[in-house]
Amino acid sequence: MTDKKMRIQELYRLITSLESVEDCEALFTDLCTQKEIENMAERVRAARLLLEGNTYNQVIAQGDISSATLSRVSRCVQYGKGYATLLKKD
Repeated sequence: MTDKKMRIQELYRLITSLESVEDCEALFTDLCTQKEIENMAERVRAARLLLEGNTYNQVIAQGDISSATLSRVSRCVQYGKGYATLLKKD
């Protein structure tokens, strides 16, 4: 495994070790800018709206997301492993 992959795995282990929303907030505040956190939150919201059956136009009208980013989120919802599985747990 390359050094880069090992560092990424370390990050994933750190995230999965978090025990509360407060721990998660503290880590992400240290790791990311406020704008990065807001962008990630908007992607999650867009994924949830798509999973609920909203159209692209409806999602764009309800949030602050570009059509290019929404297209990527949509591909991840359709073919990825994360959004659909994790958002269904809520």
